Amino acid sequence: MPAPDSANGHLSTQDFSTLLVEEREDRVVVLLNRPEVRNAIDQQMVDELHAVCAALERNPKILILAGVEGVFASGADIAQLRERRRDDALQGINSTIFVRIARLPMPVIAALDGYCLGGGAELAYAADFRIGTPSVRIGNPETGLGILAAAGASWRLKELVGEPVAKEILLAGRVLRAEEALGVNLITEIHEAPVLMDGAHSLADRIARQDPLAVRITKSVFHAPADAHPLIDQLAQGILFESQAKFDRMQAFLDKKTDKKADKKTEKKNQP
Repeated sequence: MPAPDSANGHLSTQDFSTLLVEEREDRVVVLLNRPEVRNAIDQQMVDELHAVCAALERNPKILILAGVEGVFASGADIAQLRERRRDDALQGINSTIFVRIARLPMPVIAALDGYCLGGGAELAYAADFRIGTPSVRIGNPETGLGILAAAGASWRLKELVGEPVAKEILLAGRVLRAEEALGVNLITEIHEAPVLMDGAHSLADRIARQDPLAVRITKSVFHAPADAHPLIDQLAQGILFESQAKFDRMQAFLDKKTDKKADKKTEKKNQP
């Protein structure tokens, strides 16, 4: 089945077969939904994630990714993976969608529960934020299957946790438990499973309180190559300095400060 055409209305109304999608005013929640194979990522799911990305590139919103039934994603679909050959690898089927997710205009939050392995872990690494439950198990067992983690882990993981831990995961098959992942900042919060999505929405709420354009531009500048700085910072700031939101938000800050001073002055005047 081809991927849904997200251009024909809201994402929530589209006919996805491997995803459960909820679209809100400022965010989209996507649940990986292949519980019979622990949410393993297959070609259909990749196609449907591309449809989600296309919609979010046109209409930027925060993206929350999670899985159903106590699992984020157990990895790529091994049955499909076994049949792939050299030309399939050169297409970068999974790496292409994970790069696209990482480059979305607004932040991506991965809410992890249970198994988050192989391609599932690489999907999580592509997010801007990762939170999890006490039952999270995250790692890359690809070398045990005679392949490598070629959808981002071989370079993203070192940036996230440092070279020694990355090599333990990639070369020795180490799978991190929740507290271990928290200890190396691979995840930043641990929530009990029933309130994991509450934690994800709380983080999304904090992001949503910021100016959306400032968030988008800051994310782009953050991921710019080192030699692009400081020029890119100055150009980006130049854009934001002309935005109406900058004037409105700074004026509101100044007004609030003035009001506090006036309140303190009145309070002092009324003291006996």
